[in-house]
Amino acid sequence: MVEFQINDPSIESQWRALILFGRNSATYKFAFAKALLEVVENQRSTISLEELAKPFADSIVEHLKINDKQGNSKSSSFLDKCREFRDGRITDEELYWHTKKLGFVNVVAAFQNIHGDIILNRFYDVNPSNKKELIITDNLLKIKELFQYKNLNQEVEARWRLVETAWDLSIKPKLLEVQYDSDDSLLYISHKDILRRINITSVRDALNGYQKGKCFYSYQDISINSGDVNLCHVDHFFPHVNILQHHSNNANLNGVWNLVLADKTVNGSKLARIPHEKYLTRLYNRNEFYIESKHPLAETIVNQTGNTKEKRRRFLQNQYFIAFENSSQVKWKPDIELEGTF
Repeated sequence: MVEFQINDPSIESQWRALILFGRNSATYKFAFAKALLEVVENQRSTISLEELAKPFADSIVEHLKINDKQGNSKSSSFLDKCREFRDGRITDEELYWHTKKLGFVNVVAAFQNIHGDIILNRFYDVNPSNKKELIITDNLLKIKELFQYKNLNQEVEARWRLVETAWDLSIKPKLLEVQYDSDDSLLYISHKDILRRINITSVRDALNGYQKGKCFYSYQDISINSGDVNLCHVDHFFPHVNILQHHSNNANLNGVWNLVLADKTVNGSKLARIPHEKYLTRLYNRNEFYIESKHPLAETIVNQTGNTKEKRRRFLQNQYFIAFENSSQVKWKPDIELEGTF
């Protein structure tokens, strides 16, 4: 299992491990995750696959309207039925009937598996007396009690958009680069072979899960909901004040590798100061989580910081030296820092 999950075996961390690090051969797991979150919202103890068929299929159809490629297989009978519905060639009743028959063939068994292991605390079991019904465990229902529950659906959606965008583009991974628009707080891809900018997802939605919903510096809970007065800030770990010096040393400070989410009060106290060196290790670990999660974020970070762990360590150390040499040389720490780990 990935280090992200081993270090924190909490229910919240296990859920995120499935969404962020599980294998992606199709986007079914994201649709299934969104359907399960509806179960959590309604506090169901059991649910039939027939009942799950509607939210499951509806999510996939909505994404097919954005990106037709929703899997690595050359053909899929289930996705073909979803496309037929999208194009108005079958009714919703027909779609849900085919979903019940075809849509859950692999995803029910595979969803709770990560890197060959079943998660420690299952979120559901298949009813042994009725294979078409799931028994929902308390582990799943307890998710609603978490502070981060309100952010989980956005995280699933962001991860889905990253995966399908990567599949949809016929760009070699080595040339693929996710960029950051600070005005709109969006991640996007722009490449000469595309001839247009493709907006992917909110940067906050994409980054939050990899920080476990915590402020990068203080470990306080953060919100990624745009209407929240405590909406977290997107912070540049290495501040823009020395952008020219970093640029001359082959570093793009607007790269995903340098973006972290921070509590707005904490970020307000940091300003353009250089974080204490201990946070550099935290940044390295957070970036390695991205790389484990596969491209496009992974390929972007590898392209910008190095294709081996040692190169990436040296890259961050070099950037830290540049920042320190061109700053007041006073290392910053937040006033409050809770116990935690990434």
